[in-house]
This record gives sequence, structure tokens and C-alpha cells, in this order.
Amino acid sequence: MVNAIASALKTEQTKMLGEMAAISGNSQYSPAEHSQGSGGFMAIMANAVRNVDQQEQQAASKMADVDSGASNDLVGAMLMSQEASLSFSMMTQVRNKVMAAVDDLMKMPL
Repeated sequence: MVNAIASALKTEQTKMLGEMAAISGNSQYSPAEHSQGSGGFMAIMANAVRNVDQQEQQAASKMADVDSGASNDLVGAMLMSQEASLSFSMMTQVRNKVMAAVDDLMKMPL
């Protein structure tokens, strides 16, 4: 079970790093690898928001199952909740970096 959780976390981390690399303009990232294709920045961010929302919903569902007694996987529910929280924090930090970059661009003289 621990190996499965570690593997799932590693997969999600790799996916998020790919999305962050695409946002930062890293040339090693290929937009064709992205599930939305080469839709640009907006598609990447929309997909990231959908993924984070899906993780939050899954974590809430798993926590509700534990609360109602339908499941006894408290550790799994807590791990999923923490993963969703970290994903949201990372998405927020990426958003803040992008907004700071836009502000810097706006302050540049023409």
C-alpha cells in the first residue's frame, strides 16, 4: 500500500512538474505530451485547475466515507487530503509567479 501511494505521488509530481515547465517555457517539455494538446498557456492552466479540483473532490469523498463509516482507510484519506492541499498550494504559487511576471512586463518601458 505504501509503495502504491508513493508511486501515485511520484506520478502526480512528475505531471505537475511538466506543467510547471511548460508554464516557465522550458524547452524540454513537449506540448504534445499534454493531454489538451498545444492549446497554449490558458489550456494548461485550465487543465491544472481541473486536476486540482478533481483531487479536492476525491479527497472530500474519501474523507466523507471515513466519517460515515463506509471506509476504514483513514491513512489513505489523510494522504489524499494532503496531496490535494499540496497541489492547490503549488497551483497558487505558480499563479502568483505568473502574475508577478505579468506585473514586471507591464512595468517595462517601451
